[in-house]
Amino acid sequence: MNRLTLTLTSLLATICLHAGNNTPINGEVWLDTSGNPINAHGGGILHHGDTYYWYGEYKGKDTYRSPNIGWECYRTDFTGVSCYSSTDLINWNFEGVVLTPDPTNSTSDLHPTMVIERPKVIYNDNTKQFVMWMHVDDHNYWQATAGVAVSDSPTGPFRFIEAIRPNGAESRDLTVYKDDDGKAYLLYSSEGNATLYISRLTDDYLKQTGVYTRNFAGKSREAPAIFKNNGKYYIISSGCSGWSPNEAAYAVADNIMGPYELLPNPCTGVDADKTFYSQSTFALQLKDGSFIAMFDRWKKENLIDSRYVWLPIDINEEGITIPWTPTWTQNMETDVDKK
Repeated sequence: MNRLTLTLTSLLATICLHAGNNTPINGEVWLDTSGNPINAHGGGILHHGDTYYWYGEYKGKDTYRSPNIGWECYRTDFTGVSCYSSTDLINWNFEGVVLTPDPTNSTSDLHPTMVIERPKVIYNDNTKQFVMWMHVDDHNYWQATAGVAVSDSPTGPFRFIEAIRPNGAESRDLTVYKDDDGKAYLLYSSEGNATLYISRLTDDYLKQTGVYTRNFAGKSREAPAIFKNNGKYYIISSGCSGWSPNEAAYAVADNIMGPYELLPNPCTGVDADKTFYSQSTFALQLKDGSFIAMFDRWKKENLIDSRYVWLPIDINEEGITIPWTPTWTQNMETDVDKK
């Protein structure tokens, strides 16, 4: 473990002794500045200006299981995509529901009966638009499309454009990544979740260029979270076991399009073989060059009560590890890279 991660881990492990009652504890309920549970599942963070925006699934109160589905298809009706803002990654203000359902049109991709998951937002410096990509599906997960929406403001409202099968292939768990050169990429599980596609987006980030690669064919990896360090690209992912936790893995490549070497579970500590009973969703870079991994701890029978787990990523010559730490620290605000 390197010095930066040791310092970070020490802060995470001891902050409860020094911080106030708003200290987030991994796996417990995290509250916004109004005292309400943060409802932003499967999400990601955009840093724009001096503010961090956390977008996620705004889960409804009623969880139910879709009938006649071969797997444990627990879900809630689509009630929107939420946005929270913060200047310190600790105190989160609820900005509202920035992508809303369309209850009047039963054929709409945003109808409450539809599935909207894993929203991620990036900013286009040329068009000055905030672009959201998300997994859009029907109640039985057969539609398997990726949806895109845009806004002139990070706090919305976002205008939904379309849902498509990118490059003609299924798309379920996904994330979007903006590289240092401004090019953006959509990463999505496809082919029955057996293969992860990496697809270059057009310059406006709204469509596919047709340039893509197929990765981990037959390995059944989902929930991708990507980050870049010292010219190498890392993808953290989970196996495919429905809502039940499983063992994470990661991959590394010298080019974002691959080829990637799939490597074993980076998690260490108690319950590491179950990824601490959570699943990857996003990786966030900090000012000192280190990273944190964001995970969701799903509660399949009460999805609105699913919890959050944020952990440091240790990067060394041998690869990466993600050690368990119990708390998230307000001291992290000084370590965040202001891009």
